[in-house]
Amino acid sequence: MVGMLLWKSPGKRERGGQLRERSILHTRFLCTEIVRGPRTPEAVLRRRVMAAVKRLRKHGVAQVVLPEDFPYGELLAKAGLRPVSTLPLRRAIAADWVRWSLREREISPAGARVGVCAAALTGDVVRTVTELALRHRYVLLDLPYGGEELARQLRREYGVSLLLAPSQEQLDGAEALALFDPRTDCAGPGRLRLYDEAAPLPPLSLPPALEEKLPEGVQRGQLLTVLREAGSLQPGQLSVGT
Repeated sequence: MVGMLLWKSPGKRERGGQLRERSILHTRFLCTEIVRGPRTPEAVLRRRVMAAVKRLRKHGVAQVVLPEDFPYGELLAKAGLRPVSTLPLRRAIAADWVRWSLREREISPAGARVGVCAAALTGDVVRTVTELALRHRYVLLDLPYGGEELARQLRREYGVSLLLAPSQEQLDGAEALALFDPRTDCAGPGRLRLYDEAAPLPPLSLPPALEEKLPEGVQRGQLLTVLREAGSLQPGQLSVGT
């Protein structure tokens, strides 16, 4: 089960620290609250955080959805916990993220030059390239191997083409690039670092009936990653943009 940490305002009766199961869109989380007020001493807060993460670990939790504004990553690691990784979510929304990025910069998606740069031909890369090729006229694919077979498949099945092994000038001229692996030669606007947990995610929205069931005060990307991986979000329910 995935854990969840929540900040809790000080109260006269209620105390933080108790563990309880919580179902969010039919996905179960083991939650604990950490009391934090504007005057809580830093040393006290660190002790409360450490006690909370130890309780979660004792109950078999290995990864956790964190609250917003959580600067205690070293305490998580010390207890043997890790934050939920948002990398699967970033890669799953890559094509929609490209489209959103173009619209935010008022660039017409139809005529834009977009591309994918990756170190290997993974399932995420195939899906992203396919979605981009069906939406955009000019799609660049920078890949060490495997690109030729994918290009033939897309041409055979959908009648679309890819530009393989683009030059540095062509990469620099692309209005958007989905980077699945670190690149030192691709910088500038529209470069989506899908490998970088610290890079801000685009706005992500759900239908109103689902949005109202999400808790407030947690890191949204982590929560949506868990819900998507658990199958609680169906295709088309998660939208990039407001």
